[in-house]
Amino acid sequence: MSSPVVMVCGTRPELIKLSPLMRYFGDDCAIVYTGQHYDDSLYSRIRSTLVPSRRFQELGIDSVSRGGQLGQAVSAVDEALSGNSRPVVLVQGDTTSALAGALAANARELPLVHVEAGLRSHDRAMPEEHNRVLIDHLADLCCAPTELNLKNLLAENIPHERIAVTGNTIVEALQTTLPSTPERRAQLSVRGLRGDGYVLATLHRPENVDDPDQLARILRELGRLPLPVVLPLHPRTSKNVRDFGLTRLLVPLLVVEPQSYPDFLSLASESALIVSDSGGIQEEASVLKRPVIVVRRSTERPEINGAFGVLVPPGPRIGAEAAMWLNDVKGHRERLRLIPSPYGDGTACRRIADAIETMLPRENALTAPAHRLLAD
Repeated sequence: MSSPVVMVCGTRPELIKLSPLMRYFGDDCAIVYTGQHYDDSLYSRIRSTLVPSRRFQELGIDSVSRGGQLGQAVSAVDEALSGNSRPVVLVQGDTTSALAGALAANARELPLVHVEAGLRSHDRAMPEEHNRVLIDHLADLCCAPTELNLKNLLAENIPHERIAVTGNTIVEALQTTLPSTPERRAQLSVRGLRGDGYVLATLHRPENVDDPDQLARILRELGRLPLPVVLPLHPRTSKNVRDFGLTRLLVPLLVVEPQSYPDFLSLASESALIVSDSGGIQEEASVLKRPVIVVRRSTERPEINGAFGVLVPPGPRIGAEAAMWLNDVKGHRERLRLIPSPYGDGTACRRIADAIETMLPRENALTAPAHRLLAD
């Protein structure tokens, strides 16, 4: 690399998706971790298994209001960037940490790369939608996973010369982390499960778990499914289940602690069906060739809809859609196996590195409109 790369992140999904790039860049890469995900079960296992230990700076941002967290993070990242010699700043996705990294890079007039650019749900009730739009318009280089993401960026008048279609690094993260078949089967055996004999579910989004009626509705539907349901319980969801008095609704489910990434992939890859409100799991399902029911009002990953799964609101449609997928698990498996993942072929890291080398301004001569405005 002609310039060092500083990756700013703060959550478990960011660490997972950036880990292939960390390995790819090696000594040319430093990591600034804000601490947005502070729960040990979400963070420490990912850090210990996926992230190189050297050149890792942890900021320890407090868990406060969204605005307070953003303000703290921008200030802390700005100070962290001051210790680097004119780096390229790279952020991934749509988190508060990613926006903080983008704003700090902009303030210091540093080149900004946005990995996973151009995703759009067109749902303004999602805080992440505002974050990803702002980051894309600040970025000097938008690395779009798919052609649809490219079209979204062009529709917002982001110049083509600031966009590269790269695929998604989740493919490489999954390929390098997925345990072998014997290891996966051993994990199932310990839990009394068999391949294709259970449903894997995850819930964490505020729209689903912060409303007691909504959360109860989803848990009841999961409890009625005809196969055992494995539910790794997110800390936010666990707290709300207790606070809302919904513990009884967990009784029909196989509740487990938050999983390490390899263990989670083992469960996902051997499941008959995934039910989730996660964005990243939609992508992983397309690589693992597993159907996914997305329990949300909107999705920024419409490439999955129809081919690998379906978007449904909380309620009876969860059970109805699950029945459709579960009535012929083997047949659906064979059909999905033949459909390429829309997120690429496992070369996203190389494509991102090549785009940084060929598309970013040389010698820090920034050209993105946001930087020009600041310079003026």
